[in-house]
Amino acid sequence: MRLPRTYRDDVLIAAAGLACGLLLWSFGLHARGPGAEVPLDGPVVLVPLFVVTALALVRRTMPRTALVVGTLAVVADQLTRGNIMTVVMFADIVYAAVVYGPPASARRIPVTTGLITIAVTLGFLAWFRTPEALLIGVVTALITFFPAITGAVVRNHRQAADTARLRAEQTALLAEMDRRQAVIAERSRMARELHDMVANHLSAIAIHSTAALSLDDARTSREALGVIRENSVDGLAEMRRLIGLLRDSSGHDEPAAAPTLDGLDALVRQAGMNGSASGLTFRLADERAADASLPAPVELAAYRIVQESLTNTLKHADPGGVTVTLRSAGHGLTVEVTSPFGVRPGPRAPGSGAGLVGMRERIALLGGVFEAGPAPGPPGGPEKIWRVRAELPVAEDDKEPSA
Repeated sequence: MRLPRTYRDDVLIAAAGLACGLLLWSFGLHARGPGAEVPLDGPVVLVPLFVVTALALVRRTMPRTALVVGTLAVVADQLTRGNIMTVVMFADIVYAAVVYGPPASARRIPVTTGLITIAVTLGFLAWFRTPEALLIGVVTALITFFPAITGAVVRNHRQAADTARLRAEQTALLAEMDRRQAVIAERSRMARELHDMVANHLSAIAIHSTAALSLDDARTSREALGVIRENSVDGLAEMRRLIGLLRDSSGHDEPAAAPTLDGLDALVRQAGMNGSASGLTFRLADERAADASLPAPVELAAYRIVQESLTNTLKHADPGGVTVTLRSAGHGLTVEVTSPFGVRPGPRAPGSGAGLVGMRERIALLGGVFEAGPAPGPPGGPEKIWRVRAELPVAEDDKEPSA
């Protein structure tokens, strides 16, 4: 059988109570004077003292047992001349039973001791029929009801402190989780921006440098070097823009000069220049209404989707025509890019699949629909095409006013 744990403070309380009780007994100081008639006299007065001081050792680990046995010891102490320290130690046991006992005991003990105090006061007042009988009720309250109330107050304060500490820990944990999610979201956004800004130019550089190395022709090499230089300069400009965005501490989600759909003509022309070595031609079909206006996040997402799709065609598409189509669809915008699908001969740039992931993430952030994969070709065209299709929803409240 495992013995209950004993705390150092409880040992000190028990030792101090026993020492004070023995000191009072040695001086002949008792709760009742020499003239009082008691059933038991002599050293037997020390038995209740030893019991309650021993119970102080388990006041935290066995509070209910200590309270029951301590009550019996105090009742037995009334049959002797009594020791003041026995009563004082019992008051501490009542206090500990409320503070360290189960919640049910903490609720019931103050009520029970209050009823006992009232019953003792009324009983002795009816028996003695003198005002002095009220003092017995006061003493009963001092050793039972008041320690129980004090314990209840202390317990409530401790519970409130524990609740506040737990709430603070939960708040700190939630704040840390929010911070981590914000960091992850920002890193994902930075990765998408970096990929969309630079991948197109680097892909063109890789394709034309491979063509220049594989074809021993001065004119072709000169044209390839021109395209390489142009894409290098544009890529550096995009990198400077991204670095400026990262250094910007204003807190804006997007840079002030974010690309819009008005820049698709230049983007398609640039793709045509980059894809000339691969036998690709590019066409933009803008079927939107003339007065159509879109919020900046939608325009940016549509621009990046077209940009990444054109980059993928430079890497993987067969020679042929690439069509970029924009059309209004209800309360939204549909972006579609189609290109010949197959195994292209000649120089190709490797792909990592990050472009499709980035496009899918952009559409998911706006609550749209994204599809990418092979599809049957149109009549009179290639047998198979690669189609990228995105539906971007636009709420009426988000539309920008027309100029």
